[in-house]
This record gives sequence, C-alpha cells and structure tokens, in this order.
Amino acid sequence: MDQTEKQLDKKERAKERREKRRQEISLLRSIPYSGNQRWWSAETIAVVTGANRGIGFEITHQLASQGITVILTSREVAVGEESAKVLQEGGLDVGFHQLDIVDDESISSFCGWVKEHYGGIDILINNAGVNHNIGSDNSVEAAETVINTNYYGTKKMIKAAIPLMRPSAQGARIVTVSSRLGRLNGKRNRISDDGLRQRLEDIDNLSEELIDATLTKFLEQVKDGTLTSGGWPQTNTDYSLSKLVVNAFTRVMVKQLSNRPESEKIYINCYCPGMVKTAMTGWAGQVTPEEGADTAIWLSLLPDQAVSGKFFAERSEIHF
Repeated sequence: MDQTEKQLDKKERAKERREKRRQEISLLRSIPYSGNQRWWSAETIAVVTGANRGIGFEITHQLASQGITVILTSREVAVGEESAKVLQEGGLDVGFHQLDIVDDESISSFCGWVKEHYGGIDILINNAGVNHNIGSDNSVEAAETVINTNYYGTKKMIKAAIPLMRPSAQGARIVTVSSRLGRLNGKRNRISDDGLRQRLEDIDNLSEELIDATLTKFLEQVKDGTLTSGGWPQTNTDYSLSKLVVNAFTRVMVKQLSNRPESEKIYINCYCPGMVKTAMTGWAGQVTPEEGADTAIWLSLLPDQAVSGKFFAERSEIHF
C-alpha cells in the first residue's frame, strides 16, 4: 500500500469512527432522563445568547423540551420575537429579550430585566458569535468584529451573568459554544509560535491579561499587514483565534470560580458542536443543528456536575 492509499485508508477509518459515534449519540439522545436524574424543573431558568436561529435556536428548543424555562435572546427584536413565538406555539415555556453581547448597555438592560422578572438564572449558554469566512476563505478584514463578538462579548456576558447565578445544591452551569479550530495543539491549525503556545497552555500562570495582550498583538498585526509573521492559525484565522481564547478564558474562569461556597458553585465548560449545517457555515456542514446542540444540553443537565474548565465534543472530553 503506497502513501496515498494509506492516507485514504486512514481517512476512511476516521470517517467510520465518526459515524459510529454519531449513532451512539443518537441512541443516547433517545433515552429520556430518569426521575432521579432530573434535578431541574419549570422553575429552572436558562439563557441562550444568539438564539434566533441555528444551534442557539435548537439549544433553546431542546432545553425547553426538558421542561426548563428558557430565555431566548438575539440582537434583533423582530426575528427574536418570531423565533420565541414558534417555540411558544409548540407549548414550550420560552421568553424573549433583546441582547447584544458587544453592547454594555444592552447587557445591563438584559440583566436588570432578568433579575426583576426571574430573580436570577441557573444556566447560561454562550452561543452568540460571528464568522465572516465560509469554506476556504480566510479574510481578516472583519477580524476586529470577530474578536470583539466571539471573545470580548462572551467574556462580558459571563462576567455579567455570574452575579445572577442562583445558589443551588446542583450548581449553576455556563456552557460556551467553541470550536476545534481553536485547539492549541491541533495538528493542522495550531499557533506555530511555540513560546506563545506554551504560555497559553500553562494553566497555573494563564491569565486574562495574557489573553487580552495576545489579541491586542494579533489585531495590531492585522492592521499593519505583518500577520504572517505572527504564527497564528492558518485556517479561518480570526475565527479560530477567537475560539482559542474563549477556551483559554474558560480555564481562567474555572480558577476564579473554584473557591465559591458549595451552595454557590458555578461550573463552566466549552464544547465544539462540529461543522453544523447552518447559515454560519453556508449550509455546508455535515452535522444537523439537533446533533450540534446535543453536547450543550448534556453539559447543562449533568445530574452530578463536578466537571469544570473542560473542552468537549460529542459528549466526550477533548484536549484544548
């Protein structure tokens, strides 16, 4: 067998493994939660950002189908209200409020409304995000928007939501939609600057300041045209980096949240939904929104949640 045949054989085996795992997950999804697993009720409040379509809409649908009260949010009021109405007409307890995660006033208004109407929240799903490249495109013209939304917006939302998280024996949960494209040690798309990669891997010394400084350097190189010298991810560069730093921020936050009292625990994780067939991927994905939402639901509803600061795909932990 020559090298080309070996590569094809390897790809075929990988494809078979993925398909087998998809079938396993499909079976798991069909098994209802038993009574002793269901720690939640209609009084449990979940917030899903960027939920008017795609994965966010499906996450809202699946959480609400479990009997949870879900607040669907989106930047645009009309489309958000329409999406919530679709789920409400299906008998689900879904509310709506406008939320733009890059707008401080919008976040403040939303949090005040949640506090007034619900008293707090139990689950936050950070789904809102943007990607201006489709397929093999790799423009960085919108890099600042991508970084501001996917990282800074998500960070703002997490920090704003923490004071709203209600005490409970099960702990509150934060789940952020991320991507394998942002893996530090991915074989094909990792940061080639060994020194930077090692600093971002060093969990003991990893900090918000290091993450922010990394992004400042990246955006400066985008503006002055020296991007190729930075050793950044080669595929979908701005989006991949935005997800890499979201993963890193998840690890920073777990350190900050670890000292909370037992009754006020907050568990935070991120996951990759895969290449989902949505508008963001130009409908080119192989994963359905239902499949893409699954790990978010699983992490949100784990009966004995002791997992925090981890990265998942298809209900399995993967390396950062």
